[in-house]
Amino acid sequence: MKQEMDLTGGRILPSLLRFALPVLLALFLQSMYGAVDLLVVGKFAEPADVSAVSTGSMLMMTLTNIVSGLGMGMTVLLGQKIGEKRIGEGNRIIGGGVYLFLWMGLALTAAVTAGAGPLAGIMQAPPEALSRTEAYIRICGAGSLSIISYNLIGSVFRGLGDSRTPLFTVAVASGCNIAGDLLLVAVFSLGAAGAAIATVLAQLVSVLLSLILIRKKRLPVTLERGAFRWNGAVVRRILGLGVPIALQDFLVGISFLVVQAIVNTLGVTASAAVGVGEKVCGFLMLVPSAFMQSMSAFVAQNRGAGRMDRAVKGLRYAIGASAVVSLVMAYLSYYHGDLLSWLFARDGEVIAAAADYLRAYALDCLLTCFLFCFIGFFNGMEQTGFVMVQGLIGAFLVRVPLCFRFVRWEPVSLFRVGLATPASSLVQILLCFGYLAYIRKRRSGRKDGSE
Repeated sequence: MKQEMDLTGGRILPSLLRFALPVLLALFLQSMYGAVDLLVVGKFAEPADVSAVSTGSMLMMTLTNIVSGLGMGMTVLLGQKIGEKRIGEGNRIIGGGVYLFLWMGLALTAAVTAGAGPLAGIMQAPPEALSRTEAYIRICGAGSLSIISYNLIGSVFRGLGDSRTPLFTVAVASGCNIAGDLLLVAVFSLGAAGAAIATVLAQLVSVLLSLILIRKKRLPVTLERGAFRWNGAVVRRILGLGVPIALQDFLVGISFLVVQAIVNTLGVTASAAVGVGEKVCGFLMLVPSAFMQSMSAFVAQNRGAGRMDRAVKGLRYAIGASAVVSLVMAYLSYYHGDLLSWLFARDGEVIAAAADYLRAYALDCLLTCFLFCFIGFFNGMEQTGFVMVQGLIGAFLVRVPLCFRFVRWEPVSLFRVGLATPASSLVQILLCFGYLAYIRKRRSGRKDGSE
């Protein structure tokens, strides 16, 4: 196995940073898919197109997060087997996972393309943006198989400890997406539909490039043809780890969709402003998100190798490194939200409303450096059931109820609406600290009992 794929040895912080940096850059470029769509549409199309892209991309991101959650189950399981040096098991995990995700992609393609109209209606898209939102959702839904394939390939490489290959492929695809947006939106004036077409084609390029690299790259697994078959035992293990994560991501995503739907009732300006604000927030949260994914692979490999002390130390280092960057992001969000919003909109009212929304997210920047690292740690520990529970508590017992309350507080303020998110993060962090203390106490009790 190449040293770059082994996360069980060497100094912890450099090892984490070497793995996390390509993940961060890949997440940045992946975020550029939706962000560039919104940026180009915001500069060269109408507010109704901005509303359509912000609403439609949020829905597609929710569906993508389901796939990513299931893929995380594959990352953790594969990383554990790599840490145990059980390469044959790794082959079977990849082969069984391919069949699982293939059928999932076909089902998602059929469901989203057929249900684009009802989905746009459920999202309470403003009347003037309804048809454009429906078109965006239908086109992106037709490319669901590419979305799933990309996430599957990324999950496999991260489980192997390789975060550089996904970075390269998404970098190429990001360039294609930018070119496609400029051509279809700025030149041919296709608006939201053009942005969706560019996104799907760019993801297809990423998948094709990944398949070419897999054939040429030396991997720690052999990927024999016989391994690519339906394997019930492997599928159950992947689903056992991935379903709680996917369910949490889905329902948490639903909570944000509920927030978007509530804000949509306030009109196109508020709808576009929250969409712009969420795009900015996606970039603000990139570093904690990178450490979350990195921690899952890091902890899984070290747990498989029997090095739990190294896994816990990695959590501390990840929180510290993430916190440094989060302070900068909090400052930008609170004091320069208008400048950040200007990148994605040209309407003055939309920019002002989005900046007001982002002031609340400054608080969340200070909290997610803890929360996201905890989630990655617990995923790597296979404690995905707890990850699901804490996410649902934060989403539906804190965020959604507060949002309902704040939109009825006259005069309506998007700053107050935005406060629902850091309030949710704070509750989730307290739950994570409590569960970590419980795990450590339980492990200590087992050691004492064995003595």
